[in-house]
Amino acid sequence: MADVRPLKALHYDLGKVGSLDAVASPPYDVIDAAGRARLLARSPYNAVAVDLPKPFDPADPDHEPKGDPYEKAARTINSWRADGALVADAEPAVWALTQDYTAPDGSSHRRHGILARVRVEDYETGAVRPHERTHPGPLLDRLELTRATLLNLSPIFSLSTADAWPLVEPAVQGEPWGEATDEDGTVNRVWRIGDPAILVAVSERLADAQLLIADGHHRYETARAYRDEVGGEGPQNYTLMSLTGLDDPGLTVFPTHRLLSGFAADPERMRKLGGGLRELFDSEEVEIDAIDPAGTEGVGVFGLYDSFHKQAYRLRLKDTAALDRQLQGKPEAYRRLDSAILETLVLKGLAGISDEDIDHRRGLEYAKSVPDALAQVDAGDYDVAFILRSVPVEQVKAIAETEENMPPKSTYFFPKVMTGIVFNPVG
Repeated sequence: MADVRPLKALHYDLGKVGSLDAVASPPYDVIDAAGRARLLARSPYNAVAVDLPKPFDPADPDHEPKGDPYEKAARTINSWRADGALVADAEPAVWALTQDYTAPDGSSHRRHGILARVRVEDYETGAVRPHERTHPGPLLDRLELTRATLLNLSPIFSLSTADAWPLVEPAVQGEPWGEATDEDGTVNRVWRIGDPAILVAVSERLADAQLLIADGHHRYETARAYRDEVGGEGPQNYTLMSLTGLDDPGLTVFPTHRLLSGFAADPERMRKLGGGLRELFDSEEVEIDAIDPAGTEGVGVFGLYDSFHKQAYRLRLKDTAALDRQLQGKPEAYRRLDSAILETLVLKGLAGISDEDIDHRRGLEYAKSVPDALAQVDAGDYDVAFILRSVPVEQVKAIAETEENMPPKSTYFFPKVMTGIVFNPVG
């Protein structure tokens, strides 16, 4: 059972900082140095200052010779609290979030979410689960930041098998508490909801739900490590999440395409890959602007582009016999998943990429758009691009009901949930 509760948040005083738009930022893991500088130019109070604290560089005239970036983040938060930029709620609340966005395919949507604190559970309990396998990531950075600030700064984006949005919707008819537009043009509107009856109803509605981590697996693993490190019962047993129902009409899922390297310099390996693909798949030449298989029916349909032929192909799996043998015992929803088909038959089978290679991205990379994937092959950065279809939400739900996790980067949930709406105290 999921334990979802309101939180006594630490949040910005928008009258002091000007607007949520000035201080909200994308999650730390999608921000580069230039993006960080742009965000701080908007406001010295921007959340990026503490969620992505700048490493100390002796060549930087502004560096501080003592301490470390995590301690600096903690001092910054304390100074913001002292001058009134950050305030602590005396009473618990949940925070309702709407995101109006234009998707990568050009369609328009509104996604709904509820920010709350969720009890940190081990995956074995089934209450909170990863929806796909994750690449090993550096947890120490996030753990050090949590230790220093005693806060969850960036929410984990999770999908819920129960939808609590109808319970909060009546309370979001008025003006929002804050509004922010991200660099992709997504308009985020936030309402603070403190009505005790609504808070109880939300917790009860989600008590029987299973939560699937869509974005923020490393943050969740950090929360587990911090909980175990502190021990006992207390705020360290909860973490900040933004919860969206799997049935939410604004929930969309997009694909992540695969890029392979190490073939151009090894003609024999390229010939083996090409011959194997012809045995497993029906292949037809298509125009480059038709390489995207989105909307195509069938099992195991991909676009293919390589640096040798510079020709777009449409691949379609001939039959599922070999696939079913290799994935024997796996649920059917998993065996019909494009990323699982590609990983099993092509990456591991034909290309000889091991699980360890996949974990550490050796000879394998990902692209979120078709143009980006093709451009990287044309530039010689990679040798082969496989273009995937998106995973239907129904298939995500079906796999979530099993014990299987999808291969890494099977899904791409858009848009991101911004950092800086609320911070959750954990100490």
